[in-house]
Amino acid sequence: MAIRKKSTKSPPVLSHEFVLQNHADIVSCVAMVFLLGLMFEITAKASIIFVTLQYNVTLPATEEQATESASLYYYGIKDLATVFFYMLVAIIIHAVIQEYMLDKINRRMHFSKTKHSKFNESGQLSAFYLFACVWGTFILISENYISDPTILWRAYPHNLMTFQMKFFYISQLAYWLHAFPELYFQKTKKEDIPRQLVYIGLYLFHIAGAYLLNLNHLGLVLLVLHYFVEFLFHISRLFYFSNEKYQKGFSLWAVLFVFGRLLTLILSVLTVGFGLARAENQKLDFSTGNFNVLAVRIAVLASICITQAFMMWKFINFQLRRWREHSAFQAPAVKKKPTVTKGRSSKKGTENGVNGTLTSNVADSPQKGTEVLSLAGFIWDQQSSLLGFRLFLAGRWSFTEDLPHLPGRLAASSCSHFHVPWTG
Repeated sequence: MAIRKKSTKSPPVLSHEFVLQNHADIVSCVAMVFLLGLMFEITAKASIIFVTLQYNVTLPATEEQATESASLYYYGIKDLATVFFYMLVAIIIHAVIQEYMLDKINRRMHFSKTKHSKFNESGQLSAFYLFACVWGTFILISENYISDPTILWRAYPHNLMTFQMKFFYISQLAYWLHAFPELYFQKTKKEDIPRQLVYIGLYLFHIAGAYLLNLNHLGLVLLVLHYFVEFLFHISRLFYFSNEKYQKGFSLWAVLFVFGRLLTLILSVLTVGFGLARAENQKLDFSTGNFNVLAVRIAVLASICITQAFMMWKFINFQLRRWREHSAFQAPAVKKKPTVTKGRSSKKGTENGVNGTLTSNVADSPQKGTEVLSLAGFIWDQQSSLLGFRLFLAGRWSFTEDLPHLPGRLAASSCSHFHVPWTG
């Protein structure tokens, strides 16, 4: 998604660009229609289906709760209307976070297009995961799920839910349904759409499955566990975009990701494979919402195990790709050091004529070639004088006899590095 630039010309009404720029305002107007409908008696009965939770049951007070009665809820077809309304609310909240938080940070950081889209994705998901994780933890504590884990399978079917439990599931379904139109509103790239459709579909499949099969207790625990791990990943990625040296969060996430997958499998097998398998009421009954039969249990465990295996496979591929990129990045840096040093030294040596050898660079330059030949002539004259002086001192020099043979002696002495034996 690219940063939207404010233009002086407004696009035509109901055009493609108009909808993209003003989709939050359009959705707000639609949601306002349902809220205004509550103010009139004629439309209140229809509007209340969208705004409030349906299918509530009031249970009489018991001995433990003698002062107040309990109001519980079950699911039905009217929940689709409630999910639709809160999907509109999710679109509005998404636009508010994008405009007033993420876009301002993007303008300051000057991200590239790739980092910009990933930053927006992690920013939105980290805010949602944090809110859902805190909300789910509050429900777990208030309903004593942590102190008594047997509540995950005890007294199944869990067809009656508290207000917080049902509203949590309605909100989860609404949020992940709103992700479909957001693919259009946020101008998602075509190559990123299949990946996002896969994980959106997986979320909706498992959340709706836990909600419809009355496995809401198990679903809540697994969602909180999964959301916490995902929140850690996306918040680490946000810190990584601001400082690429930050890697500690990813290391912690990698450990917790594997631990979360194992704990998910353990809780699922413990609840479905052992707890529900030993329950007395094992028959299919749609009226009471009892789905505790062998075929359903196998399907539930198979879907959970396949999903966890798929996530682990993606995780392993992700880690292998990171290691390859890291090793490929470090390999050229290690190889460049000796080659650069060797190249410089050899280049310097050839330019200076090391070991008295003329290089092609010197030979190709007329000016340098003339200078080298002059230097060679000067060295030859000096060597000739030195050899004649040494022979004269040795008493072996004869001007008439030895002068014609001087070049040959000089050549022979030059081959032995001008080493002349001294005799008495």
